[in-house]
Amino acid sequence: MTLITLVYGSSSSVREQAIASQFESDSTTVVIAEGIAGANTALQALEKQEQLQVFRIAPGCPCCSGNLTMRVTLNRILRKPPQRLYLSLASAAHLSQIRNFLQEGQYQTLLSLSDELNCDTSTPEKKPG
Repeated sequence: MTLITLVYGSSSSVREQAIASQFESDSTTVVIAEGIAGANTALQALEKQEQLQVFRIAPGCPCCSGNLTMRVTLNRILRKPPQRLYLSLASAAHLSQIRNFLQEGQYQTLLSLSDELNCDTSTPEKKPG
């Protein structure tokens, strides 16, 4: 089962730094990041070392306008399920809908939600998933 962490708030670079700080090199890890990467992010360095895969989806809410994109990306990733999956979101506006989406019947045996990372604080805080 893949452990999934929702990472939200602040800027994309802060979210990516928070993910990089949680990274464990001994587990297969994938990140689905909303939006375009900045220059020289923490995840890009890990990705170059082939320790991590990053999939970028268009900006926009993955449960609303990006639902199909999110579903297709997630389904492709889960063909070879990683041990860890991070979903980086620009906003916490629809967290409950995204949690519900990730707990749908087709994902219940594949995904386990972990604590969330809130990057809107000065140091990313974990919130129970």
